[in-house]
Amino acid sequence: MSAGPIEIRAAVLEEKGEPLRVETLVLDPPRPEEVLVRVAAAGVCHSDLHLAQGHLGDGRWPVVLGHEGAGIVEAVGEGVTHVRPGDRVAFCFVPSCRECRMCTAGRPHLCQPAAERSLAGTLMDGTSRLHRPDGSPIKHFLTVSCFAERCVVPAAGAVPIGAELPLWQAALVGCGVVTGVGAVRNAARVAEGESVCVIGCGGVGLQVVSGARLARAGRIVAIDRDPAKLLLARERGATDTLEAGPDVRAAARELVPGGFDHAFEVIGRADTIRLAWDVLRPAGQATVVGIAPAGVEVSLRALDLLSEKTLRGCYYGSGDVAAELPGLVALAAAGEIDLASVVSHVAGLDGVEEAMERLRRGEGARTVVVIDAELAGRTPE
Repeated sequence: MSAGPIEIRAAVLEEKGEPLRVETLVLDPPRPEEVLVRVAAAGVCHSDLHLAQGHLGDGRWPVVLGHEGAGIVEAVGEGVTHVRPGDRVAFCFVPSCRECRMCTAGRPHLCQPAAERSLAGTLMDGTSRLHRPDGSPIKHFLTVSCFAERCVVPAAGAVPIGAELPLWQAALVGCGVVTGVGAVRNAARVAEGESVCVIGCGGVGLQVVSGARLARAGRIVAIDRDPAKLLLARERGATDTLEAGPDVRAAARELVPGGFDHAFEVIGRADTIRLAWDVLRPAGQATVVGIAPAGVEVSLRALDLLSEKTLRGCYYGSGDVAAELPGLVALAAAGEIDLASVVSHVAGLDGVEEAMERLRRGEGARTVVVIDAELAGRTPE
């Protein structure tokens, strides 16, 4: 591999609301504490769509999207010792510094420097490795930008994984699985036998269902407007499913009289966050996993607070992703977490914009973008 800049094909968002376009960019080599990865596959997530539509703030483009993926290490910068060329890695989009207040308080997923760099669209040193052939800079998304043939990520963003899982499946672990299963384990701490309501059964919501099953929850009720997604939720352990509609609140309460121990909102809308709150029992907890656009506000009945219900947020599974991700990969390889059937579409790099459009329409579960078919492994038809 050349030690100098290389040309890559990547999906670029020039401005909010515009379609992603694949073009040739220049990728600079990794600097100290950075890793160059040849991308095998990437998942298309609602977080990519949120940024593309301007929901996460202005001034974050032009940018290469993609934050959920896996590949093979091709080169490492000075000081990198935990991976070497040839290693298989999945991406962690919060490269925790392990030194800031949040990290030392046991919340590495809320690392302050990582959050600042993500907002700025740079790597951890405050600069970008991406630019056009004319030298104009391109921003990184969540320090990853894996809708590209190769990417340079902070060393902490490349997590080594075993060889037991095809990379097209491993690509889905670093966001959807970490977030969904982590919400159950770390944020809600669902106990055996407790009742769970999951509102929204897209790529992440289905992993919340899987997490509830792994936690040996009792009643697991999945809610979505798409019957196909509800079928997938059943396959992952939901005991009951309800189609979203005006009567769904009452229907959910009929299934679990007295209310749920836990409700998970995995959409990011004010009305569904309120639904999660309303279906709780006294002292129950609603965990908001979905990302709501900037400016969205949620109103609650203040009197409900007397029942000691809790509404809390959850970001990236509320855990230590670098420590947890390899174990989640192993669970998927053992068949405890079903990744293959969550994939509703497979596309190439040129199909990223079509996948984004499906998300806009609320169609399908997860699209896997296979960028290097040889590395990714055999995908579903």
